[in-house]
Amino acid sequence: MIVDVVVAAGGQGRRLGGATAKQWLPLGDRTIFERSVAACAVSSRVRGVVVVVPADDVKDAEVLARAAAGGKFLGIAAGGARRQDSVAAGLALVPPDADVVLIHDAARPFVDVPTIERVIDGARTCGAAIAVASVHDTVKRVEARDDGRWIAGTIARESLALAQTPQGFRRDVLSQLMTAMTAPTEATDEASLAERLGHRVLAVEGHPDNVKITTEADLARARRALGGSPLPTTRIGLGYDSHRFADGRNLVIGGVPVPNERGLAGHSDGDAVCHAVTDAVLGAAGLGDIGRWFPDTDPAWKDADSLQLLRDAFARVRDAGWSVGNLDIVVICHRPKIGRLADAIRTSLAMALDTTPDRISIKGKTPEGTTALEDALIVHAVALLTR
Repeated sequence: MIVDVVVAAGGQGRRLGGATAKQWLPLGDRTIFERSVAACAVSSRVRGVVVVVPADDVKDAEVLARAAAGGKFLGIAAGGARRQDSVAAGLALVPPDADVVLIHDAARPFVDVPTIERVIDGARTCGAAIAVASVHDTVKRVEARDDGRWIAGTIARESLALAQTPQGFRRDVLSQLMTAMTAPTEATDEASLAERLGHRVLAVEGHPDNVKITTEADLARARRALGGSPLPTTRIGLGYDSHRFADGRNLVIGGVPVPNERGLAGHSDGDAVCHAVTDAVLGAAGLGDIGRWFPDTDPAWKDADSLQLLRDAFARVRDAGWSVGNLDIVVICHRPKIGRLADAIRTSLAMALDTTPDRISIKGKTPEGTTALEDALIVHAVALLTR
């Protein structure tokens, strides 16, 4: 069963009273938006995540979403005037092979995996499901009069529940919902649309911590809740590359031209060190790999300067809020000797990565008689990113 999630962050979210929409406000070391995307992507049963944001925020939000989704990013859509318009825009980007689609509010950054998976199971079985929280307080009906607000009755709390997200729908139900979303009548959530269409919506157990951040008080409580257990601010990425030596090529290692009778074969300049480092920093930031951004099937990258590709890739990493903690590189080859080039390579890479050479280590190793590696240069790189 294939499950995708639409994270709805298309509103302006001004009820907190500031100039910044609430989804972009910091919550610990990340924004509310990033935490919500990451919370949905962490479930092993979720294939991918589509996000919906205000039209003016699409460019910046895509960088955040790609990093937060950890490789599960499927696409980004510009929100509309109404919630249902925004959600419809996001649903249009969900691949047609998804069996179940969840819709989650970006203002609920504390949703947990068990809640997500209960909604998945409910939607798969019943067609439509919603996470709800039980009401534990006694509920009173209140009437406003000229002399104050007065109790007009007590409501049985057993029949009440507080709606949360995610809300999940099987593909056959979803197609009907998408049509209903174009109607002039507004809906506060997707479950209410399903109800109007005559579908029974299964209520599954939510979680009391799965709160929606709407007011300053909500945000203050959320920040206090994170105070004792902030999420890690480091990530590690592993990079690898290998190229054979070839005649008629210039040899470039880590952006440093090296006098040699042969260079490294490749679509670009063949700089395996830059390629491995690019993969390491992109991987640590959750932004894919070098082939995604600079495919060797694209003539634009023919004989390209790999150090410039590294600069371009790291600009995306930096835009996602990361910087280099340290970088460790191992180069395996018979010739040239890496030790005599190490300082120049460290300086070259440091400039591309907006860091200092003391944060970069490069070591040369030989294949030790392994004949299959005699005519190649192999690189392993590990990057630690911090923010």
